Formats: sequence, structure tokens, C-alpha cells
Amino acid sequence: MRRVIEAEDSIADLVATRQWDRLRDELMPLHPSDVAGVIIEHPTETEGIIFRMLPKEKAARVFSYLPPPEQRSLLESLSNEQVRKLLDDMTPDDRTHLLEEMPAEVTRELLLQLDPQALKATRALLGYPENTAGRYMTPEYAWIYPDMSAADALAKIRETGRGKETLNWVYIIDPEGKLVEDLRLANLVLAHADTNVMAIDDPQLVSVQATADRDTVLQAFAQYDRTVLPVTDKHGYMLGIITVDDVLDIAEQRATEDIQKMGGSEALGASYVDVGFTTMLRKRGGWLAALFLGEMLTATAMGFFEAEIARAVVLAMFVPLIISSGGNSGSQATSLIIRALALQELRLRDWWRVCGREIAAGLALGAFLGAIGFLRIVLWQRLHLTDYGVHYVLVALTVSGALIGVVAFGTLTGSMLPFILRRLGFDPATASAPFVATLVDVTGLCIYFGVAMLILRGTLL
Repeated sequence: MRRVIEAEDSIADLVATRQWDRLRDELMPLHPSDVAGVIIEHPTETEGIIFRMLPKEKAARVFSYLPPPEQRSLLESLSNEQVRKLLDDMTPDDRTHLLEEMPAEVTRELLLQLDPQALKATRALLGYPENTAGRYMTPEYAWIYPDMSAADALAKIRETGRGKETLNWVYIIDPEGKLVEDLRLANLVLAHADTNVMAIDDPQLVSVQATADRDTVLQAFAQYDRTVLPVTDKHGYMLGIITVDDVLDIAEQRATEDIQKMGGSEALGASYVDVGFTTMLRKRGGWLAALFLGEMLTATAMGFFEAEIARAVVLAMFVPLIISSGGNSGSQATSLIIRALALQELRLRDWWRVCGREIAAGLALGAFLGAIGFLRIVLWQRLHLTDYGVHYVLVALTVSGALIGVVAFGTLTGSMLPFILRRLGFDPATASAPFVATLVDVTGLCIYFGVAMLILRGTLL
């Protein structure tokens, strides 16, 4: 890390003093990811200079590490010939990701810069539905035939392996292109030269179809502990491979969407800075309107208990406390269950066990908060910090009892809603914390005033 920081400082000086040869020497030892970090830290007019100092192979790798806004800025600073060379040197999957992130008119212009072979590969990848394995795969992989010996296979890999995405795994395909087996390169190297490749002991073949969604891809990598998986069509013919760096991108994208949904909005589907103002309003406004309409029910509930509030004004003081505690407990529960479902720690069949556990947890947490509320009211009254009236003990019991009921109900609602949504075929992440809090607010008021009428009847009510 120290070396990177020192490099950033010296690079700024070298650019300012126009020492291009020394600048190139400083950039060469750095990892492409570190060079990308250097570019991001520099002003727009400087980042293009730094990028042009890189050899074309390294430039393509550095470019793939840059976020979309930086990529777009760099493309605008390059000539058509430089853009064409950059796109040609990028791997097909990275090139596809770039074109997906760019606006449609920019994508059309970039496609015109590709040579015929790269254009054919890119269009093939872009032809698959969004968020499927076909969009993330690269058609560049090492392959051998099933009738080869280990020595013949290694010779073929030496001849054709340059420029491939990875050589950690080699794929055995028949003459028609159908995937027969996959083989670790290490096992191939260690095998006797005369051994047939099909006789080399290796883990069972695992593959994903090009039309598989991203959740299926993530599950396959996690379940089989692979760093790369082959991608086939529905008939088993080899199309390409997906590597672990692509899977990390998929996981990050999926987690980002879930977090945005849990925050009470639609998934943006792009970088925050790239989402248009109108699109941002549309994706956030719909949920806010729904939550606002839900909160209007809270006002309706308050109006229903208007007479009770008029007779015991002190009850109104604790309304925010009661409903926020229920919303917080519900938000806690729904966040925990959504994540457990995403990690497959829980299945739909586990709902009854979760229900019992969360009821017990809700009652315990409610009792804990209720005890704090009771002590607070009694203590403030005894210290003459606030006057809750002569029936302050009953008020404290009301708040305490309401907290037990509201927190228990919020916890139960927050834990069960993700199961219900999953059962109905919806994404559990849409059971966002604001949505659960809004739902619990209304019921929390009913529970609070119900407990108040039970305990305070004949005194304040």
C-alpha cells in the first residue's frame, strides 16, 4: 500500500513536469487495479495522459478496473483508432460489460470501432438476456479432444493457450463441440505423458447453461467451490466460461440491488451518478408515495382514538416512542431474515421454526424495552423532571405493556413478510425496512391504545 501511495504522489509531479519516460517507468511495476486507482485520483485532464503511457495490453486490463463514469471520460479523450485498439485488447466479457454500461448511442459508436471477429463475439454475448450467464461469459478458453494423451494435450495448450482468460481449467470437447469433461491443468501436468486425458482423475463435471440467471450462477460457484465454470447451451455444446472475477461483479451487483430495495426504493440498475434525474425520481417516488399512503393510515388511527387522547393527553407523549420501537424491531427482523434467505441459511419450510423463535425474541426484547420505559417514567416522576400525573404508575404500566405487544408484533411481522413474498414469487428484499416500519406503525397505535383502555379504564379513561 505504501508503494502505491508514493507512486501516486510522484506521478502527479511527473505529469506536472512532463517527464513522460519516468512516468512510464513508475506505472509499469504497478498492478492494473492500482493504476486504475491512480487514474481515478487524478483530474480529468491528467487521467488521459496517464492512460496513454500504458502499453496496449496493460491499458486494456486497467480500463476494465475503472468504474463506468471514468471509462466514459477516458473514451471521450481517445481518438477512434485508440478506442478501436483498446476494445480489441479487452477480453470479450469485459468488453460486453462496458457496452452494457454505456448509453445506447455510445454503444452503437463503440461497436463500429470493433474488428469483424471481435464484433461477432460481442454481438453474440449481447444477444443473451440481461443478467444471464451468457452475458458474463468469455468465449476464450483452453480446450482439448478426448482421444488425446496428456503429452498431446499439453502441446496443444502451449500452442493455443496464449491470450485465454485462464488456463487453470482445460475443457475436453468432442469434434462437434459438445462438452465432455473439464480437467484441472495441474492434474494434466502431473499425469504420465501417455495417459489418455479421459483417464485422468478429476472432480465431476459441473456446468451452467447460457440462459441461467445470475442467482443460479452464484449458487453454482458457491456450491461447487469453483474459480471457473463452463457455459453450455441447452444441448451441452460448449459456448464459453465464467471466471470468479465475473462472479464477484455479479455478487456486488446483486447485493447493491438488494440494499437499494431494502432502503425503500427500486433498484437503480446503474451507477448512482449515471442514473438520470427523471429516472431517479421515478424509482424513488413510487415507493415514497406508497409509504406515504401507508402512513396516512397512522393519522386515521390517531383520529379514531382522538377521544382517548383528549381525556389522557399524557398518552400522546409516548406515541413516537411506541411506534418507532415497533418499526425498529420489525426492521431488525426483516433484515436478518432477508439475508438468511439470500445465503440459503433458511428455506421456506423453516417459516414455522422462525415464527416461534421470533415470537419468543419479540416478547423478550419487548419486555426489556418495557422495563426501561417503566423505569424511565417512574424515575422522571420521582425526580420531578416531568409530571405524568397522579396515575403515573398506571401510565408506566401502559407504556411497558404496549412496548411488549408492539415489539413482539413488529418482530413477527418483519420475520414473516420475507417468507410470504418468497412464497408468492417476489424478491424478499422488497420487504424493505421502511415498508415494515410503516405497516407496524398503524398496528402499533392500535395495540398501544388498546392496552391503555384496558389499564387506564376508570382512571384517566
